[in-house]
Amino acid sequence: MGLDGFASRFQEAFDVKMAAREKALPACRRAIRSSANAIRAIHRDEFDKAQDLMAEARGSLDEAEAAVAGHPDLRHAGWLHDSAKEYAEARLTFASVRGEDLPGPEELRVDIPAWLNGLSEVIGELRRYILDLLRRGDYERCEKLLSHMDDMYYLLVTIDYPDAITGNLRRSTDVARSILEKTRGDLTVSLVQKDLKDAIERGGGS
Repeated sequence: MGLDGFASRFQEAFDVKMAAREKALPACRRAIRSSANAIRAIHRDEFDKAQDLMAEARGSLDEAEAAVAGHPDLRHAGWLHDSAKEYAEARLTFASVRGEDLPGPEELRVDIPAWLNGLSEVIGELRRYILDLLRRGDYERCEKLLSHMDDMYYLLVTIDYPDAITGNLRRSTDVARSILEKTRGDLTVSLVQKDLKDAIERGGGS
């Protein structure tokens, strides 16, 4: 085959790959946007809206995955992982706030690294949720969510594998630990202040 024949064949192959990429990228962006909006709805306790947005995100992920089928290099380029991670984060945050069992990677139809990295991000979302609960004085629920954050962190630290396999999970786990300890400190201070206030009120009423 002459060089002209090679050029024509290569261009055709790259045209197909570019078409798949141009279809998958916008779908991934939509999945990330829907997941972020779902998390925002969760923080507002708008759970029906959050479920609708998560369904939208899953649909966009399905579209992206279908577009890159047969193109493993595109599938593992990074942006599909990022959108799957954001979707997992939304679903896991929803379950955590609602006190439900966490859906696994198989149920969410995401790979294990995306699930684990999504879980690491949930710890930050739960800190934000706990701070809102502290303002409302719901200390019992704060303690339950903090315990749940502990369980998440202990799972993450058991995954001791190279970042190339886990999708840079080690760094996310380190950040999660910092967030967890900061939240524990905030809750401890709030509980001490509450106990002191209660003691003063009891003393004043005696």
